[in-house]
This record gives sequence, C-alpha cells and structure tokens, in this order.
Amino acid sequence: MADTLAIMKLSPVIPVVTIHDVDEAVAMARSIHAGGLKTIEITRRTQVAIEAMKAIAAEVPELVLGVGTVWDAKQCEEAIHAGAQFIVSPGIADAVGDVCREADMPYLPGAQTVSEAAHLVRRGHREIKLFPASVIGGPSAIKAYAAVFPDLKFCPTGGITEQTAPDYLKLPSIPCVGGSWLAKPPGEAPAGRDPIEAAAARATTLGRSG
Repeated sequence: MADTLAIMKLSPVIPVVTIHDVDEAVAMARSIHAGGLKTIEITRRTQVAIEAMKAIAAEVPELVLGVGTVWDAKQCEEAIHAGAQFIVSPGIADAVGDVCREADMPYLPGAQTVSEAAHLVRRGHREIKLFPASVIGGPSAIKAYAAVFPDLKFCPTGGITEQTAPDYLKLPSIPCVGGSWLAKPPGEAPAGRDPIEAAAARATTLGRSG
C-alpha cells in the first residue's frame, strides 16, 4: 500500500467537501490551497462529484486530491481515473482496499468499532478513518482505541469543528482530522479575504503546540 501516512501528515485538517457545483468546487479548492492546506477530500455524494474531481485535478494540481464515500471496486477505479491521489471509505470496503493495493494508491478505510479496526489491522492497514468521530465518543474514545492499537494512526471525521479539532490533534495517534466546516467556515474573515481561505489558514495552525 502506498504511503497513506505521508498524506495524513501534509496538513492537520483534510477538508471534506460535498460538491453541488463544479465551478464552485474549483473556486473552493483554490481558496483552500491559498489558505495553506495541502489536501482535499471530495465525497461521492452528488451527481457532479466525478466532474468536480476532474476539474480540481486539472485546475488545482497543487492540492493532493482525495475521493471519499468510496464503497466498491468500480467506484474506486472511477475515482482513480478521475485523478484521485488517495481514496477514503466511511467504513469497511475490502474490495476498495484490494483495488488500491493493486494500484499502489493510498487508502483510508473507515471503522467505527474496535472489531472493525481489528479487521482492518488484519488486512494490513496501519492508518484508518474513524467515522463518525463525535458519535463514537470523540477524543476520549480514540485514546482508548490507541491503547488497544498502539501502531495505528487515526483520521477522525464527522462532527468535528474548528473549536473541537485541537482536542483530537493533541493525541499522538492522530496526525490529522477530517473537517467539513471548511466548506461553510464559521465566523468572519478579515476584510478583503475570502472566508474559506481564512478558515483554511486558521486550520493550518490547529494542533500546533504553544
């Protein structure tokens, strides 16, 4: 399997974005990159998702493009052909893992329970997505998971906000979190600055000590 951990370490937050308009997707990707984040995950939840992936891959190549909500081999192959540089599943999808292994594609499979995490470990995974993080118990639950799986690295996603992200990122088992708030950032941007760019800039500092 390709180096999934290296992608997780690129930025403390992977923006998780559901796209409804291709032009808006490209503009958002540009703002995220301008703010200093290096990755983006586009979910496969809308009819324009694949078109948006292709557009972002072509027009914002500086961002490492991930594709999420990938459940089967066909979807995985389609995402790779659209320009994906890593693949994400919300839960266990072994067929996706097989395609990614064959293609040497970084992959974050999802888990919610200890048993699911154990299954993924047996499959050879050392990096997993925990979803929905806020539902499974947040940082305190992940501390318990890390005690059972000391060699695993986690990317918790779901219900995390700009305010709660630091509580996750202070844990050594968490290189990054998934953040959907970047698509609709809270608060106001400084005068003259795009709000998504401003939120991305703040996200680059999350998890830093001091």
